Amino acid sequence: MQYTKLGKSGMKVSRLCLGTMNFGPITDEKEAFRIMDAALDAGVNFFDTANVYGWGENSGLTETIIGRWFKQGGGRREKVVLATKVYGAMSDRLDGPNDEAGLSSYIIRRHLEASLQRLQTDHVELYQMHHIDRNVSWDELWGAFELAVSQGKIGYVGSSNFAGWDIAIAQQEAKARGFLGLVSEQHKYSLTCRLPELEVLPAAQHLGLGIIPWSPLDGGLLGRNALKKIEGSRSGGNSERVEQHKSQLEAFAELSLELGEPQDNIALAWLLANPAVTAPIIGPRTLEQFESALRSLEIVLEESVLKRLDEIFPGPGGAAPKAYAW
Repeated sequence: MQYTKLGKSGMKVSRLCLGTMNFGPITDEKEAFRIMDAALDAGVNFFDTANVYGWGENSGLTETIIGRWFKQGGGRREKVVLATKVYGAMSDRLDGPNDEAGLSSYIIRRHLEASLQRLQTDHVELYQMHHIDRNVSWDELWGAFELAVSQGKIGYVGSSNFAGWDIAIAQQEAKARGFLGLVSEQHKYSLTCRLPELEVLPAAQHLGLGIIPWSPLDGGLLGRNALKKIEGSRSGGNSERVEQHKSQLEAFAELSLELGEPQDNIALAWLLANPAVTAPIIGPRTLEQFESALRSLEIVLEESVLKRLDEIFPGPGGAAPKAYAW
């Protein structure tokens, strides 16, 4: 396994991050346990979840499953760099208007305590804002996170789905308080979603944040079965998008055949080749899917291949404003 520091922090994480969103709604607890055990055996120490996973009336289910896995002992909790998120409204927190989605100090405090209880731990290494909340001041936000850090309940703060200018303001406000600020940004980024290259990636690199791409296979669009539309696969319910990108996916499949590697692993390897990227989030539904994804760490894409991928999946042309101005 390969490891790298998470942004400007001193904490080392694996180059693949285990996403757990499927645990509960799709993947049952027994299979989730098998996947998490296999992840540790493979050296994957970076696990990502969120308080809302399980969704709707089952919000919190995924954290509960992870907590029960930790409870088995055997050093499981000690070996994991655990990341969870806050922002969404929770079904078990319907006490009034203060329990709506957002990032008030009230929500951060209450939802952190609830996550820790479900996860059966006294701290998380990375606590991430699932979305930006521009209705809350940075004085309130950083005050709440500083308190949680001082109490030992969180180690670092991360963001998710932030714009480049949100990241810049967050770091400016943190610096004014003498606080470390953000160490990571979790963002939608893949061969078919390259707009983050305009602003988000350059801002994160300049300000010391590691990028954690979510949906690196664009919901299965970049998977090996996308063109087959196999019933039950994620791409099977995505026929309109498959048709929209058909010519690109056919060219991608041809390149995959030439390289002798499946499309999904090439897509992950492409992300891993970007110096801005810390660790793509893989969200396996089965143990076999997890084991297959490990191969991406061994794939080295030559410059000629990277150029072919740029031709198949053109990006915005680089960082703003050079991408569109002289």
